[in-house]
Amino acid sequence: MKLSILDQAPISANQTPQEALFESMKLAQAGERLGYTRYWIAEHHDLSGLACPAPEVMLGYIGAQTKSIRIGSGAVLLPHYKPYKVAEVYNMLATLFPNRIDIGIGRAPGGSAEAANALSDNFLQQVWKMPELIDLLLHFIHNDFPADHEFANLIASPIPSTPPVPWLLGTSKKSAILAAEKGVAYTFGLFMSDNDGVEIVKEYINNFTPRIEGDKSQVIVTVSAICAETKEKAEDIALSSYVWAKQKEKREGKEGIPSFSEAKEYLEKENLHEGFDNFKQKAVIGTPKFVKERLQEIKQAYQADEIMIVTITHSPEDRIKSYELIAREVGLATI
Repeated sequence: MKLSILDQAPISANQTPQEALFESMKLAQAGERLGYTRYWIAEHHDLSGLACPAPEVMLGYIGAQTKSIRIGSGAVLLPHYKPYKVAEVYNMLATLFPNRIDIGIGRAPGGSAEAANALSDNFLQQVWKMPELIDLLLHFIHNDFPADHEFANLIASPIPSTPPVPWLLGTSKKSAILAAEKGVAYTFGLFMSDNDGVEIVKEYINNFTPRIEGDKSQVIVTVSAICAETKEKAEDIALSSYVWAKQKEKREGKEGIPSFSEAKEYLEKENLHEGFDNFKQKAVIGTPKFVKERLQEIKQAYQADEIMIVTITHSPEDRIKSYELIAREVGLATI
C-alpha cells in the first residue's frame, strides 16, 4: 500500500511559527526515511494555528533538505493566481528537484472572505472560470498550446526535464468530473468531507479522459489519522486536534493547538464528549493494527491508488511517531 503525507503546518500552543515550519521540514525528512511516497504541504491564509500561506516557499526549503520523496502543494488555490505564474514557479521547482514535484490544484479560498479579497479580485468569478484556469495551467506546464493561441509563443521557463505532475483536489462530484474531463489525477479529501466519497471517486474513474495518450486515472484519498501504541493514547493525542477545531469554529484558540491537559479541560467545560465521539468515528484513530486495517478498507472501497494521511497533534514528536508506527505496520519502513 502506497502512503503519503499531507502537512497543514500546524502551530502548537507552545510554538512559534518558525518552529512549526521547521517541524514541517523534519516531518518531510521523516517521511522520506520511512518510505512515504510523497509529502504535500497545504496553503492557508490568516488561519490561526496554521503556518503556511505559501507552499512554493516551503517546497524550495524542503526540497533542499530531502533527496528522493516527491513533494508538492496540497493545494495551490488557483483562483487566487494567474496560471502562468503558477506554472513558472512549479517548473522552477521541477528544474531544481527533477522528477519530484507535484502540483496539487484547489479552488477553495483557504481563509476568510477578507483574506480572499486581499489576495485577488473577483474570487468567485475566478472559481467559475476554474476549467479555463486549469486548461491554461496544463498548457503552460506541458508547453503545448495550439499554434493559433495567443500564448503559443510564451514559455513558462525554465522548462524542466520532467514536468510537475498536476493533481486536482476536491470533495465533490463537480471536482471529480472536472478532473476526469481534464485528464488529471484526482485527490479526494475524505478528512474534510461528509459526502459519499465512494460514488464521487467512481464518477472520476468512470469518466476519465486521458489528456495525453497512455495516461490513466489516478486516485489519492486523504484521511485524518493518529496512531499510537494503544487506543487510549491515540485518542488522548487526538483530543488536542478535535478541541482545536472546535475552538476555531468559535473563533477561540488563538494560542494554537492545545496540549492534552488544556484540551481535556476545554472538553469538560464545553461538554463536548458526544462531538469527540463522532470525531473519533470519522477519523482513523488507534493502534497500528487498527489503523492499517482501516486504511486498507478505505483503499479498497475507493479503488484508491494511494492513501494520504494528515495528522494534527500538539506534540511534533507524537506526529512523527504516528507516521512511523503506521509505516512500520504497513511495511514501508524497515528501520
